[in-house]
Amino acid sequence: MASKKTHQSVQQFKEFVKQHPKLVQEVRKGNKEWQEVFEDWYLLGENDEVWKQYREDHIEEEQTAKKKTDIMSQVLAAVKNMDINTVNHHISNMSNTISTIQGLFDQFGLSKGSRQSSSNGNQHPFSFRKD
Repeated sequence: MASKKTHQSVQQFKEFVKQHPKLVQEVRKGNKEWQEVFEDWYLLGENDEVWKQYREDHIEEEQTAKKKTDIMSQVLAAVKNMDINTVNHHISNMSNTISTIQGLFDQFGLSKGSRQSSSNGNQHPFSFRKD
């Protein structure tokens, strides 16, 4: 048997169907027939408004993938533009601030250890005795 080459319009239609996956679902459900879809495609063309409803998922996936790559490129660009010395300086400032806050908590007795010891009842600011 000699292999037959398919007509160019059939190849184009196959590519069109790959880009519009909901068309396959419509045909499988029995709502449309391939002949009808092919004739509409041939007469209306690929860019007609009719086909948008069959392509929504595909476009949304492409837009989501594009947004992800945009975010990643923005993050990489931000990392490239960072000055290591400035980042180190900010980290040092944050560390000093946290140490100062911890010192204040210790000074005013707000640390975990002082709460536990005061809850035991061993330390009272005023000592009262029963008469």
